[in-house]
Amino acid sequence: MKRSRLVGLALAGGAVLTLLTGLYPLRTPMGATHYGFPLAWLTRLVIAPEYFPWRVNWPELVVDLVVWSGVTLALLVVYDRLAD
Repeated sequence: MKRSRLVGLALAGGAVLTLLTGLYPLRTPMGATHYGFPLAWLTRLVIAPEYFPWRVNWPELVVDLVVWSGVTLALLVVYDRLAD
């Protein structure tokens, strides 16, 4: 598999996995619910809905994207080596 295609698939897979972890709630102190794994990048605050209770922590979202892209890249490389 070409290197550019491998990196593109890894980034796409990392983005999908990062967004899927946004559905996974983490245990947190009272007042907010955090979503994302391994880092909580999405927070839902316990406030009135008209104040938009959702907050995105952008640096943690980027770290999650890098982590999951790395995992996806490793799996794709192993698959590519075994498929030959």
